[in-house]
Amino acid sequence: MPQANTARRSPTSDELRAWRLFIETANQLGSVLNSRLQSESALSSADYSVLLALTEADGRHLRSSALATHVGWERSRLSHHLGRMEGRGLIRRDDCATDNRGAEIVLTDAGAAAFRRASSSHLHAVRELFVDALTPEQIIAAGEIAAALKARLES
Repeated sequence: MPQANTARRSPTSDELRAWRLFIETANQLGSVLNSRLQSESALSSADYSVLLALTEADGRHLRSSALATHVGWERSRLSHHLGRMEGRGLIRRDDCATDNRGAEIVLTDAGAAAFRRASSSHLHAVRELFVDALTPEQIIAAGEIAAALKARLES
């Protein structure tokens, strides 16, 4: 584990080069994956994230606050996005039985079917553009890097 350096210093040119390559590649990868997902399934990556969270949830439903935390969005962004998804029949909002202020976001059968249809081609694209571009060792290293960055952001 890298040692913490308490003195502030700017990144070196090599560190900045690695950072730029990392962020530009991650952005490009996300853009290509989102474009393919949209063209092949009519779902955005945001739709897919919400549907994935609901698919994995017990009973295919989550409180809106828990869903916002799970997908890492502000509640207002989630609320607007859920309105669009609800209009397309992918989810529905039910009153929360235990809290009048909250809502349960429920995956509809149409939403589950849309998610299943999208998953096959999306996972194929993930394999093609990410997994197949790396060695098994690089996959492990990428996972370790992502975990270290996530831990730093969450601390």
